[in-house]
Amino acid sequence: MQAVVILPTYNEIGNLAPMVESIISQSPEFAVLVIDDGSPDGTGILADHLKEAYPGRVEVIHRRGKLGLATAYLAGFRYGIQRGYDYFFEMDADFSHNPEYLPRFIEALEREGADVVLGSRYIPGGGAPGWPWYRKLISRGGSLYAAKMLGVDVRDMTGGFKCFRRSVLEAIDLNSIESTGYGFQIEMTYRAIESGFRVVEMPIVFEERREGKSKMSPGIFVEAFWMVAKMRAERVAKEASAQPERLRS
Repeated sequence: MQAVVILPTYNEIGNLAPMVESIISQSPEFAVLVIDDGSPDGTGILADHLKEAYPGRVEVIHRRGKLGLATAYLAGFRYGIQRGYDYFFEMDADFSHNPEYLPRFIEALEREGADVVLGSRYIPGGGAPGWPWYRKLISRGGSLYAAKMLGVDVRDMTGGFKCFRRSVLEAIDLNSIESTGYGFQIEMTYRAIESGFRVVEMPIVFEERREGKSKMSPGIFVEAFWMVAKMRAERVAKEASAQPERLRS
């Protein structure tokens, strides 16, 4: 059993080394894949040094320019599938996601017989204590909107700390993923459920980043809003087209 933790980075030079060290200290099963989008602060150079310091435990993909979170994760999924990893983690590099949760994800997968485990802020035991009210409203409102529109029983649709079994990523057509920003988290969870996989939530406490600035922007939320509406329309059309088949049978 081997797990790869995918860390997209852009200007995370203050966070990357302690984050990588913390991840690999959790278990010898964990490897780290840093995907750096040409960080001008030298994060990519630091990632190469970490690869040398931890041979076989750290890998690096360098990309030219800021290509976005979704494409970074998709590149990481393809990389990990080719190399035979069993578990795939999405995780922020800024310590808003605590590496100490990593073994608990795999424990939850096995205990619950799940295919995907979502780190959830909105079930008992989870939270985001440092957030102002308006940020909580946007996040919880976005999760509720997505869950209701898509007809899924998930409390935290927008979270970015999660673990997939390899079989899930092999079953989903990664080339069909359309979201480029915040909506990517919603779309990946929805596609897993739509494909018949078992998705469970595990409580996490979301913490404020230690160094640097947040990458969130209003455009990211707008893109997610329209992507959810599009997936809802596709779902309704699919159900409508299936109705005549059921009537004929």
